[in-house]
Amino acid sequence: GGPRPLPGQEVLVKVLGALEDGGLVERDPRLIFVPGHGDVVQALELGVPTMQPGEVSFFLASFPYAYGRPGREPDVPPEAPLLFEVTLLEVRDGPDPQPLPPAVRLRLGSQRRERGNFHFARADFAAALRSYRLSLRALDGPTTAPPGPEEEEELREQRVKCLNNCAAAELKLGRAEEALAACEAALRISPDNGRALLRRGQVGLAWPHTTPLPSARPSSYPPLLSPQLLAEQGRDADAALVLRRALELDPANKVIHTELSRLAKRQSSPSNT
Repeated sequence: GGPRPLPGQEVLVKVLGALEDGGLVERDPRLIFVPGHGDVVQALELGVPTMQPGEVSFFLASFPYAYGRPGREPDVPPEAPLLFEVTLLEVRDGPDPQPLPPAVRLRLGSQRRERGNFHFARADFAAALRSYRLSLRALDGPTTAPPGPEEEEELREQRVKCLNNCAAAELKLGRAEEALAACEAALRISPDNGRALLRRGQVGLAWPHTTPLPSARPSSYPPLLSPQLLAEQGRDADAALVLRRALELDPANKVIHTELSRLAKRQSSPSNT
């Protein structure tokens, strides 16, 4: 009885998970999570919000909704389906962000980014973007103590990875302006990050010809063409400059070579002369 969980609410469940041969691989009498935050396998993310408090449900999950193609060492084999028995014990409002040790923030951030990668591989780009944003929220959340030098560096690297992934997902969703903002945020942290430069070049290629690419860059970012010239030439000049800068940093990157080749072909086509 009672209402089903709403977005953002926290759930308390009892979970048992078994392989096809009956081997028990999950046993948690009091698992707490917020559906949609990427902290549990997708079978639970999708299944628990359909339940009411007190309900007992069985979810037979094919491997993409369990531990994916690689499985989970040492107890879940590759491509293993799982049977979950889930009891929804309680639904409550989600807690306010709590201060966490830097190591826990790093673990949560990595976990949610990997969940985003899982969604991205399945072409569910909206879900991937949601997981990447939740990862950033974990990485930037309140902390119980200042991170040490190594933790601070790892936090910085994970933020850049997440922002690059956000840009890729935004591009897949056709949102070039949001992708550009994610690229710029990554480049503010790491001005010479090759992947962020590549993504920014791809944003330039995705931008409408009739619309100049915005030019709100940090001072540490390599200077590009003026807004006036961009307004005259459209996206291609901006994209070419960024891609060439990315190629300087990573000369062997085949993706950058492919993007530059695609740009050169388009610039030499009769419609652009």
